[in-house]
Amino acid sequence: MQNTPLKGFLLTRNAIEKNGRTYIEFWLSTPDGPVKVTTEQQNAVMFIAWKDEQAACSVLKHSSISVKSTRLKLKTFTQDLVCALYFTTTSAFYRARDILKQAGITSFENDIRLADRYLMERFVCGGAFFTGDIETSDLDSKAYIAMKNGRLKPTEYIPKLTLLSLDIECSLDGELYSVGLSSAEYKKVIMIGKPQHSEEWIDWVADERSLLEGLISHVMDFDPDLIIGWNIVNFDFKILTERAKKLNIKLRLGRDGSEVYWRESRNDSNLAFMSIAGRVVIDGIDSLKTATYQFDSFSLENVAQTLLGEGKDTQDVDNRIAAISHDFLHNKMKLARYNLQDCQLVERVFAKTNLIDYLLLRSQLTGLELDKIGGSVAAFVNLYLPKLHRAGYVSPNRPVNGGLASPGGYVMDSFPGLYKNVLVLDFKSLYPSIIRTFKIDPLGLTEGLLEPDNAIPGFRGALFSRDKHFLPDIISSLWEQRDQAKKQQDAARSQAIKIIMNSFYGVLGSGGCPFYDTRLASSITLRGHEIMQTTAAWIESKGYKVIYGDTDSTFVWLENIDSIEQSMQIGKQLEKEINQLWREKIQQQLDLPCFLEIEFETLFSTFVMPTIRGAETGSKKRYAGLKYQPNKPSELVFKGLETVRSDWTKLAKEFQPTLYSMVFDNQDVSAYLLDVIAKIRSGECDEQLVYRKRLRQPLALYTKNVPPHVKAARIADEQNTLLQQPLRYQNKGWISYVITLDGPQPIEYVTSELDYEHYIDKQIRPIAEGILPFINVSFEDITSDQLGLF
Repeated sequence: MQNTPLKGFLLTRNAIEKNGRTYIEFWLSTPDGPVKVTTEQQNAVMFIAWKDEQAACSVLKHSSISVKSTRLKLKTFTQDLVCALYFTTTSAFYRARDILKQAGITSFENDIRLADRYLMERFVCGGAFFTGDIETSDLDSKAYIAMKNGRLKPTEYIPKLTLLSLDIECSLDGELYSVGLSSAEYKKVIMIGKPQHSEEWIDWVADERSLLEGLISHVMDFDPDLIIGWNIVNFDFKILTERAKKLNIKLRLGRDGSEVYWRESRNDSNLAFMSIAGRVVIDGIDSLKTATYQFDSFSLENVAQTLLGEGKDTQDVDNRIAAISHDFLHNKMKLARYNLQDCQLVERVFAKTNLIDYLLLRSQLTGLELDKIGGSVAAFVNLYLPKLHRAGYVSPNRPVNGGLASPGGYVMDSFPGLYKNVLVLDFKSLYPSIIRTFKIDPLGLTEGLLEPDNAIPGFRGALFSRDKHFLPDIISSLWEQRDQAKKQQDAARSQAIKIIMNSFYGVLGSGGCPFYDTRLASSITLRGHEIMQTTAAWIESKGYKVIYGDTDSTFVWLENIDSIEQSMQIGKQLEKEINQLWREKIQQQLDLPCFLEIEFETLFSTFVMPTIRGAETGSKKRYAGLKYQPNKPSELVFKGLETVRSDWTKLAKEFQPTLYSMVFDNQDVSAYLLDVIAKIRSGECDEQLVYRKRLRQPLALYTKNVPPHVKAARIADEQNTLLQQPLRYQNKGWISYVITLDGPQPIEYVTSELDYEHYIDKQIRPIAEGILPFINVSFEDITSDQLGLF
């Protein structure tokens, strides 16, 4: 029975093999519930040059791999015509790829998954119209519609997805105690133990087997589209699948009753992959990083405290595990509430950050799966490759050696000092606007080199076609959509588009991208250098001083201007004049429309550009200023200085804003500085003198250079060994420690007095010396009398 076209959003995709043939199974969320669509038979495909066809077919036949070869009019970037090699199964495709590589035969586009190719070639991103034959057998007993012979085509559709938050509690050895589940109007904790008079949201079960069976039952009954959690793939589902395997239970959480698939990365033990038919598992940590959030620590406690102002009382993992085990034995109600709290905190973090909205929009714009980590290269390939095929080309391969490094963004040598009235002029999305203006594009580079007489010059020998390109148009489309999102105050859509647009430069300069070419990335960054230097020269020709420039920002000191109002007027005038100059320059020199746009948005009424520590040279990417805000209090802004660094003490982070505010307000700082030093020496600030630093590799790998935090970690684990406590710091993680008279010591095992002179010399002095010279005040002069007393 053929159904009318339906509309849905892609949840999962997977190639399946049956009877020597390959099909693609898609699960979609629709207004009428979940639908499973299985396509007609699909062939996996890769490409080779015509000249290699006979040799390739011969070596594959010798290896008993069935292949169909068809010569095409498509060609490589080196102008070699190609033929397509078709395989009936993906297993044959991957075997053939390895055999051809061993035989020294180059194949192209051999790393694109069959399901991804099916979607991208049809321009399906996220939303899809689909048709197919409804399978009526046993339909009434299923919670979904199944279709065969399905076909998909693109549409825009944003679904309302059902979401379930999951968290487990277990012993140090992974023995399950409980599983928590929650959603907007649903909460459940499945707890091993004898039934107690308790909350109705607790299900009491006898053992781990019953717990896992209960989990399967509750998930299938709730039937979520998304399962979310914190480190949910690498921890929760790893433990769940391991315990299910140990107990010989099939963890059937798929919408069709299929098992959870989980595997560890072959290259990285800290990375895992999983799939559940018809459901997407989304990790909060990975999703926040994908959406460019940054935190000192991505622990649930720290993120929840930062975003929500709530969380749990401790980040002490070992004590927490000990407490969990204790509560499992003696206070199961407390453990159940703790388990549920974790689930609900994750829910609230997702809601606060609009993560699901962001991931849906990213998928709709680029075709990336909802659970895809990072994905900049994949997004670019999804958007670019089908257009490239229609232009007559196949994709090149990723560089074998990772590619050559391209120049970074422009950073000007700064002029250190304390200034009044500093304007900041920013180019709006500089790199995307350079791509649009100068037609920087992989196909454009290939075609430009073939027709150099009318090409647009780039850098490092690059020439770009004026009319044969795709990336500038892709950027233009995204740009327009972002402007529309801003007008509609759609923050999630605007952020998604911004991240995608800004990622394209990095993609072109990444050795992990098949379209990598150092001429592409260099033509973006070096053009940026040229634009920034030219802009600075124009500004200085008008009598103003440029004191710093960084990637897309120019800092302008209005030396003889005292009025805020006049400073604002000059900023607006400079914006207008610089934009006009760029339009005229690019039109006259290259006969191109200009999409560069500089904006004046920031006025610092007071601004400090420090020197490099211990030198007279101006620093880079480090400054502070008092940002003027009409009709609002001025905002103290720090960039790259101690107060925004995670590895400085709480004392330093509180000292710096106070000191800078006093300097900016022309207050005498001597008494304050002496008071801080006195309190340090008297022990009043001890709780603020803790360092917290990440161990970025296993402890045993620190051999040549052993920094203080590593020494502290080793002391901690030596003590843990003596006390028969779990070793905490052997495999990365965070360490909190203090500097004592006997050196660094972990906060859990401090045996010596704190070295207060260390903190004065290494935390207070550098901050003070970063600004005091600009007001002709010496740290030594202020503190010499007090220092002489000790």
